[in-house]
Amino acid sequence: MTLWRPDPALVRRPAYLSLAEQIARAIHDGRLQDGSRLPTHRRMAEDLGLSVQTVSRAYEELIRRGLVSGEIGRGSFVQTQRSEPAPPYLPERPGEVIDLSILKPVSEKVHLDRLKQALGWLSENLPASSALSFRPNMVFPRHRAVAVEWLKQCGHSVQPQNVSVTNGATAGMTVALMSVAPPGSTVAAEAICHHTLVPLATYLGFKLEGLAIDEDGLLPEALDAACGRSDIRAVFVQPSVINPTATLMSEARRQAIVAVARKHDLAIIENDVLGPLIEDRPPPVAALAPERTLYITSFTKTVMPGLRIGYLAAPDRHVAAVANRHLVSNWMATPMVAEIASKWVADGTALELVNWQRKALHRRHAIVSEVLGEIDYRAHRESLHVWLPLSGNRSEESFVAQARLQGVAIAPGSSFRTSDAPWTHAVRISLGSTTEEELRTGLSVIAQLALGDPEHLLLAI
Repeated sequence: MTLWRPDPALVRRPAYLSLAEQIARAIHDGRLQDGSRLPTHRRMAEDLGLSVQTVSRAYEELIRRGLVSGEIGRGSFVQTQRSEPAPPYLPERPGEVIDLSILKPVSEKVHLDRLKQALGWLSENLPASSALSFRPNMVFPRHRAVAVEWLKQCGHSVQPQNVSVTNGATAGMTVALMSVAPPGSTVAAEAICHHTLVPLATYLGFKLEGLAIDEDGLLPEALDAACGRSDIRAVFVQPSVINPTATLMSEARRQAIVAVARKHDLAIIENDVLGPLIEDRPPPVAALAPERTLYITSFTKTVMPGLRIGYLAAPDRHVAAVANRHLVSNWMATPMVAEIASKWVADGTALELVNWQRKALHRRHAIVSEVLGEIDYRAHRESLHVWLPLSGNRSEESFVAQARLQGVAIAPGSSFRTSDAPWTHAVRISLGSTTEEELRTGLSVIAQLALGDPEHLLLAI
């Protein structure tokens, strides 16, 4: 049992979070060593004059961050090496914070009304195959034909036999990676990229190499050099604003990456979940290199969060592998959700909601511009988020923790790192996960922290 104890005088509301921050700081400062056993929930509660429930929530928060492990019958122990990466978003109880950590589209009553109408339509028009068949080829031929029309809206032309209907982009990413990156091979990606790539690399057994980026995205010369030193089989890119830094990669940069991929015969996995939401975008990488690009898009970030359906378009040489990996990992997408998506693509509802989303995001970016003012941040007028680099010697962890203490949840930038290269601390701020009023309030808190004294932030927790 360690001799260090939290200071009751420093516990503030919300008490569980304040306590968790004290313990986290002690771990990072070395006052609590790896393997140290923490007091029992009851003992800690008695020492600090808190409820056992409050202490339990503090320990849960530390477990979520990967700083503490709980062992039944033995207690809670400090672990300085995280066994599982923490997600960037906050698994928080509703109503306790303004949650700007999870990336969501703007959603209002119109979305729920449209879905209720679609469910009513589905109850009268559900095909027998969607309810009764186990065979994807019996269910999805019509949906693949509709998918082709939607992919044209995204700028990519394919044949129906090249499309797999998936349960959203995450399923599509997993299947694409399984199809082109066998265990032991290497996948290249931007140094700041999708937060699931690091755990996927662990689970699927491939190596992940994060490569240098600039204000236009992945550096082609970095990819070329990496291919000379590693068995790189594929490159994963998010060129159209969905990347954490909200970058819209130029067509020239896309062409340069395609040239490197052709030189080294790499597969390209393109995550383009925002699809037609981004106006005036260059052609997708898949349109520039259709012979080697596995293209992923979905509806959850642009049409409706609950419409968990997407498309994975693969070139001919990968179609069989994609179909087989999809069968073993998902079997098939949920047919009834696919029915709604296909109806909405065909009758124009999907594009209507995309256009609605674009206007809503323009309004929210106006709020960002007003509240953050001259603070240096990165965004695109149709991005679902803002990327805020932290200047000076600001600690990312302290910044995120201080925002939480003031009732605002944001995502730490380190959750998106794929490289151990030198790093500028940053945070990602979601714009669509709450109301405009709460967004303004949350951004005001963030602006005050960004303009405040960084030494004060360190002392405050």
